[in-house]
Amino acid sequence: MTKFAKFPAILATVAATLAIHSGIAQAQQVLRVSAIPDEAPTELQRKFKPLGSYLEKKLGMKVEFTPVTDYAASVEGLINHKLDMVWFGGFTFVQANVRSGGKIVPLVQREEDTKFRSVFVTTSKDINTLADLKGKNFTFGSESSTSGHLMPRYYLLAAKINPDTDMKRIAFSGAHDATVAAVAGGKVDAGTLNISVWEKLVESKKVDPAKVRVFYTTPGYYDYNWSVRSDMNPVVRQKLTDAFLALDPSTPEGKEILELQRATKFIPTKAENYKDIEAAARDAKLLK
Repeated sequence: MTKFAKFPAILATVAATLAIHSGIAQAQQVLRVSAIPDEAPTELQRKFKPLGSYLEKKLGMKVEFTPVTDYAASVEGLINHKLDMVWFGGFTFVQANVRSGGKIVPLVQREEDTKFRSVFVTTSKDINTLADLKGKNFTFGSESSTSGHLMPRYYLLAAKINPDTDMKRIAFSGAHDATVAAVAGGKVDAGTLNISVWEKLVESKKVDPAKVRVFYTTPGYYDYNWSVRSDMNPVVRQKLTDAFLALDPSTPEGKEILELQRATKFIPTKAENYKDIEAAARDAKLLK
C-alpha cells in the first residue's frame, strides 16, 4: 500500500478520535453539583453561587447546583450519575465509596479539613464533661454526618458513654444549625455539631455563646471533600482540581469564595485519608 493509499485510513482514524472527544464534550456540557444538607438549603446555595460562577469560567461549561433532601440522596445522586460532583463529609464519602465499589474519587479538601473537629454544646450549668451527659436528652445532627454524629459518637464511646443506653433520649436534628436551635430552645439538654458551623453562628451573632456554650471539643480528624466519580472525563477532572487549587485569597474573587467556604485554601486529598473514618463507622456499626 502506498503512502497515498494510507492517507484515507489516517483521516478516518483522526475523524473517529475527534468524534469521540466531541461526544465527551457534548455529554459534559453541564456540571451537576450538590452538597450534603448540613445547613439550610438557602445557605448552601448562597455559599456556592460565587464558586459556581468561578468554576463555569474555568471549565467552560454550565455549572448547576441542586440541593438534595438528605445525606443519603447526595450519595445516591453521585453513584447513580444524577450528580457529577458532591461536597461530602468524611462519612458520606466513605459511604459513597463503599457503595460504589471504590469508584468515588475525593479531589480536594479545605486545609482545615485535615484536622476537623466537633463541639458539644449545652445551656445547662450541670453539664461540663462528656460523663455529665448520662441520663440527659441529647441531639446529634444527621445520622450520616461525620462531624454531627459519627465522630462525636466515636469519642463518646471512647469515654465509655453509650448514647443509646446511657442517655435518657437521643434525637437527630438533621443539620448543624438545627442542633444549636434545639439546644438554645431547651428541646434537649445538649447536642453536637461541627466547629465550622458553630464558629460561623457565633460570628454572625445567630447564637449567644454566653447562653449556649461549648463544653467539649473533639480531637482532629479528616472530614469534608469535593468528590467525583472515577469515570469522569479526566480532562474535566483535572480542570476542576486545578480550579480549586488556584483559588487565591489575595484576589477579590478568591477571597470571597474561600471566605464563604470557610477555607484558607484547598489542597489535594485522597481516599486513604478517610480510612480512620471508615474504621470508626465500622466500629460504631454505622456503615451498612
